[in-house]
Amino acid sequence: MIYFVGAGAGAADLITVKGAELLKRAEMIIYAGSLVNYELIKIYADKNCEIYDSSKMTLEEITEKLIYGHEKNLLTVRLHSGDPSIYGAIREQINILNEKNIPFEIVPGVSSFCAAAASLKVEYMIPEVSQTLIISRIEGRTPSPENKLPSTVLFLSAGMIDKACENLIAKGYSPETPAALVYKASWPDEKIIRGNLTTLPELSKGINKTALILVGEFLSDEIKTKSKLYDKNFYHEYRK
Repeated sequence: MIYFVGAGAGAADLITVKGAELLKRAEMIIYAGSLVNYELIKIYADKNCEIYDSSKMTLEEITEKLIYGHEKNLLTVRLHSGDPSIYGAIREQINILNEKNIPFEIVPGVSSFCAAAASLKVEYMIPEVSQTLIISRIEGRTPSPENKLPSTVLFLSAGMIDKACENLIAKGYSPETPAALVYKASWPDEKIIRGNLTTLPELSKGINKTALILVGEFLSDEIKTKSKLYDKNFYHEYRK
């Protein structure tokens, strides 16, 4: 089985219990060496575990190892910094695994934006001060998409989902924009409902709390774009 695991923000004890247990049991670990604290490997990995640093690898080399791990029935951990969903470059890896019908799971991690707030002893969302947090980056060697609306996650809005979807359409999102509601994410009674901004309110009737609304093209199954990070033609300090 293949697990994409969030290593957390940096401190070796900020990984989740599930993530740490998987590292202990792993027979192969491919870790993002440019960002992941190697103490995680030293503390949790078994001495007989196969370990590879992906900062020196291309996408093809990484997925070759993942496929090899699956074929050999190895418990394989793909260890990403922070949380894999934020600038994790996992989509192109997932697309290849899906094409080959290779099963995988994603284990979330503590993102650096959470750790930074904890270090500063602050809260991002304060009544009458701010109710929105923007996670972004400036354009560098990887260009920012033009004329694209951002991926959006709405907290505390399931009870007003009709209004939420109407507001997003009014702000320029197409009514056909993919949308999902995740009720009690990671709980035993988790429920996932998929649709678009037009259909989601009706599909999720009866769910009024403890749910997130996710909106954006990132939910589409048709996305085939790849990040530059593991592109064999993209050179950086770890891979010349």
